[in-house]
Amino acid sequence: MDVLYSLLDVDNQRLDMIVQEKTFTNTLNFVLTMITDDVLSIADSILDRFCISILPKINYNVKSLILESESMERILLATDYPNLTELKLYNVNDHIVSRYFRDESPFRRIFQEQITDLILVYNRDTGMLLMNPNTKYVYEYTLKLFENLKHFTVIGCVQLLSIHDIASTTWLSLNLNKLCVDVCGFEDCLALLDGRLKQLTTFIVNIDCPEDDLSTIYNIDDLPNMKCFSLTSRCSTSEYDTRVLPLLHRMRKLEELTLNIINDERTTFIDGTQINDKILVHMPCLRKFIFHISVEVELHHLTHYSSNEDIQRTFINIGYQQRCNTTQLCPGETINY
Repeated sequence: MDVLYSLLDVDNQRLDMIVQEKTFTNTLNFVLTMITDDVLSIADSILDRFCISILPKINYNVKSLILESESMERILLATDYPNLTELKLYNVNDHIVSRYFRDESPFRRIFQEQITDLILVYNRDTGMLLMNPNTKYVYEYTLKLFENLKHFTVIGCVQLLSIHDIASTTWLSLNLNKLCVDVCGFEDCLALLDGRLKQLTTFIVNIDCPEDDLSTIYNIDDLPNMKCFSLTSRCSTSEYDTRVLPLLHRMRKLEELTLNIINDERTTFIDGTQINDKILVHMPCLRKFIFHISVEVELHHLTHYSSNEDIQRTFINIGYQQRCNTTQLCPGETINY
């Protein structure tokens, strides 16, 4: 961006040719990240020059745009982008979605026919989002309009994805390879993996409350296409053995796995031996495993106490050298591990 702004149209034909090469024009970032992590659009004066004189000259090279929602319309209407396939949009809110992610959108053709990679980063000011009755339609609007999505990520949306809010036919029409979302409960995770997203190879999911009651029986066939899976549970769960492990056993071709789970109501710790026997032996293709598995055990329920050294030894025995574990006695005769 700086190269384009500084060197294009400076009355030097050779420089013009160099700065218009794909290295400088394939991906354009129109946002600024402040020290407070707030994200703003670039200055109006810079934006003016890009929209008037720079973008029309390089539009055929642009494949990826990083935009702030307030300046999105101005940039997307500045010229045609026939090769644009990736869009990352900051400071999204429900008004932006309801205005631009509909059939009446001025960008309908680009969104519907061209965009394959979409990342939505929601506004940090969540107060307005909670007041908006259209919030539950965020996912439905997006998934219906962006027909060619292969990668869809939503970050910071107050409204968690619930499978009950979206018609099942919406998911069936998708060819997603990568999906990164926050969901209400474990049922939503199971529903998304019941066969409706057959092409999914990467699934990154944050579960708000894993203790939901399953109201539907879902398909539990193997997931042979899944290569990368990340599961984070924001609340503690007692269903690691009954829900998490059976789900992982469906992913025999998995290459990368991340687990961030807090377990309660257990009578034993989860150590290296248990991880090897319950997870690793079921995933012969696994190359990368990152985990933070916390266990809260009440002392009177504990069938066998293991020290830090005991637990570390179980990881060494299965060949894992990089690890960190802490066993802590907490008030109320509870052990956190």
